[in-house]
Amino acid sequence: MVDLQSQYQKIKETVDASIQEVLESSAYINGPYVKEFQADLERYLDVKHVIPCANGTDALQIAMMGLGLKPGDEVITVDFTFAATVEVIGLLNLTPVLVDVEPDSFNIDIEALKKAITPKTKAIVPVHLFGQVANMEAILEVANEHNLFIIEDNAQAIGANYTFKDGSKKKAGTIGHVGTTSFFPSKNLGCYGDGGAIFTNDDDLAHIIRGIVNHGMYKRYYHDVVGVNSRLDSIQAAILKAKLPHLDKYCKARRKAAKYYNEAFATNKYIITPKVDCDIKDLEDYDGHVFHQYTLQITNGKRDELHKHLLDNGIANAIYYPVPLHKQKAYADERYNEEDFKVTNTLINTVISLPMHTELEEEQLEFITNTINNFLS
Repeated sequence: MVDLQSQYQKIKETVDASIQEVLESSAYINGPYVKEFQADLERYLDVKHVIPCANGTDALQIAMMGLGLKPGDEVITVDFTFAATVEVIGLLNLTPVLVDVEPDSFNIDIEALKKAITPKTKAIVPVHLFGQVANMEAILEVANEHNLFIIEDNAQAIGANYTFKDGSKKKAGTIGHVGTTSFFPSKNLGCYGDGGAIFTNDDDLAHIIRGIVNHGMYKRYYHDVVGVNSRLDSIQAAILKAKLPHLDKYCKARRKAAKYYNEAFATNKYIITPKVDCDIKDLEDYDGHVFHQYTLQITNGKRDELHKHLLDNGIANAIYYPVPLHKQKAYADERYNEEDFKVTNTLINTVISLPMHTELEEEQLEFITNTINNFLS
């Protein structure tokens, strides 16, 4: 699904030198590279505060802690996403409220969001799934009307831009009250272990979060808030600092591969390709989707057979996600009505994700697309 080894070889000299510098300095925690990467990412995102942490799940949890959400507060998020999004809501004894997604973008359905709001609702967590930014302008309107926090789960869309109706743009993760991301190795900007970060333009919130990530300390051994131990180590920060200048190039390479896929599948009546708000010919330069995953919908009922056929032909593929959150044992709740999850319940039986990374070559793409088109002819 990803080719991290080939990607590494192209930046090996810079990465190796950076790691060696950390080893020689022995500044493994909160060393210079952490601060330098933080500053670089703030400039790239055009956001006032980046607070690095240990992983993307921690980033979500810490964001919610920083906003002062209390047990029983309702947090609305999507049913069709990775469990980390709802996991942290449960860990904090908040009440998760799951809603359906749009059938074409896989992102939160705005009408479903509106219907889910109650007097107990305190926050919305839109997930920019597979690399495409959710409808943030509409989400902002809903949040402003009901005085709700917006916590952007940007684990899959770092580098993407959201374009407002007036033509202005903002980076995904910097639009709501607070944004979070993951630097898991397979992400568009990934380190060589675990890592994450939190973004905000709110000075007061940033101050609280900086304490939370470091045991609630602003001064050593003085604990002002209840915190956790969640820090990005210096080696991972050095790797991320080396990779960040390549992020836009990485995203463009993914869009180029997506363009090839879209063109190859354009006439296949059994395939729905990912939605993009541009013509196929312009996809390589379209900045609203960074294709963390390239996910098809197979409409003839043969998704599972295709999954096996691809594996039999040596082609990696994956099903994200086979079980919706409302049907997971950990998050099942009698409040949920199957009628409210029609799109998600369809997607779990139709979606399949293809190899998507920066090193895909045309020969590989041709083999993948020919194999799929021949099977679904």
